[in-house]
Amino acid sequence: MSECTHDCSSCSVDCSSRQPSKEDFLEKLNDMSSVKKVIGVVSGKGGVGKSLVTSLLAVTFNRRGFQTAILDADVTGPSIPKAFGVKEKAKGMEDYLIPAVTKTGIQMMSVNLLLDNETDPVVWRGPVIAGAVKQFWTDVIWKDVDYMFVDMPPGTGDVPLTVFQSIPLDGIVIVTSPQELVSMIVAKAVNMAKLMEIPILGIVENMSYVACPDCGKKISVFGESKTEAVAAEFGLKVLTKLPIDPVLANNCDNGLIELFEGDYMEEAADEIEKAVN
Repeated sequence: MSECTHDCSSCSVDCSSRQPSKEDFLEKLNDMSSVKKVIGVVSGKGGVGKSLVTSLLAVTFNRRGFQTAILDADVTGPSIPKAFGVKEKAKGMEDYLIPAVTKTGIQMMSVNLLLDNETDPVVWRGPVIAGAVKQFWTDVIWKDVDYMFVDMPPGTGDVPLTVFQSIPLDGIVIVTSPQELVSMIVAKAVNMAKLMEIPILGIVENMSYVACPDCGKKISVFGESKTEAVAAEFGLKVLTKLPIDPVLANNCDNGLIELFEGDYMEEAADEIEKAVN
């Protein structure tokens, strides 16, 4: 036997000191599923608009002719079905789940599609929630998906860790807001992604401004944005800045996000396409 170099990545010997690789933790899709690219949408804190960004990305890529899907990993705070007006429940087979499909053909799986009532609380321990997210990846029949977007819960706890370890992410998009604490939010997400060796595709700043309905002037409601400076600090791109838009908010509230005519995510979609292909 040759002397151990302690480089387990190039060694096939199954010894007691062997260290697990990143691939050892990945969960496999079932044989009936096909997913080409997986993008996580994350943040270091809640309330910054991850679900909105996830939904808009799925709609934008769908309009470009790609088959898109959303895996709603925010199990205790699922809002994706509401934004799309999806009320039908996910269908089950003996060993698999069939995702719901939106009006324009976006495949979707969320815990709210499994509950009797969408307002029922999900009172589960962390490991159970993490297990459900794994099943959304392994036990759902995802049909010919070009781009899957994973709506992550906030922070760096059980579920984000499960997604980073179990699902083969091609990259993540970090969502933030213009306030001073943006640097802390971004830093948490960046450091976790680096720790897990996940590529960071860029930052989306939500609630960036309000456009005056009379003159169109952009009003920075939360003060001057710090996002560019923070992005530069970490060597990241600002993919786009989303305004506070009453029309978009109304569409989400009424389950009509697919009918929104704005092009806020087009530049972000360009960058994501280039980065993962």
